[in-house]
Amino acid sequence: MTQEPLAPEPADAVGELLGVIAYAELVAFERLASYSGLAPSLTDKAALAELAVAEFHNCERLVDALAERGIDPELAMQSFIRPLDEFHAKTAPGDWLEGLVKAYVGDGLAYDFYGELAKVLDPATHELVTEIVSSTEEAAAFVVDRVRSAIDADPKLGGRLALWARRIVGEALVQAQRVAADREALTELLVGQGGVGADLAELGRVFNRILENHNDRMKALGLAS
Repeated sequence: MTQEPLAPEPADAVGELLGVIAYAELVAFERLASYSGLAPSLTDKAALAELAVAEFHNCERLVDALAERGIDPELAMQSFIRPLDEFHAKTAPGDWLEGLVKAYVGDGLAYDFYGELAKVLDPATHELVTEIVSSTEEAAAFVVDRVRSAIDADPKLGGRLALWARRIVGEALVQAQRVAADREALTELLVGQGGVGADLAELGRVFNRILENHNDRMKALGLAS
């Protein structure tokens, strides 16, 4: 069952959704640029730098979209600085591979969640978010290739990286719960304005889809979920 947007909720929800994604993309640019310093080769360094630039362009598109809707981009992003910064502070990678796994697993969960939220908004917002999410496919392919190659060369890495991925997921869920508790408009996109009881079945399906996608990503990396 598809949840229909209810007025006047979409206007608030659009600002919050685009705001959180915009700040996430800005931080992703900073992280990927910093991870390039850990790269084992110049080829990898250049590849990550290119991916970082793509994230920055995504941020620019989202900032423009906010401005076009009459929403102050700075204010839209401001509310999400603390939870996202806390997440990244608690999950600072210790090496190149941990940085790649964090980008793939953590960002993957976030993009799945954003995509679910965008489904119940206006077509233009849904299309924009879908394009942003799809633009990360190149980065995902790069991470999978590098991580699987490293595990093939040293199978012992698999256990350590699997534990790291689970830590990333745990911290991501904690911060997601905090955001949901603080940002009512985003929460109501999933459960409806009628409250949590409005559509618990659909809410369950949403999280099942996100979990299935996470499991698929872990398998793609060659890590046990």
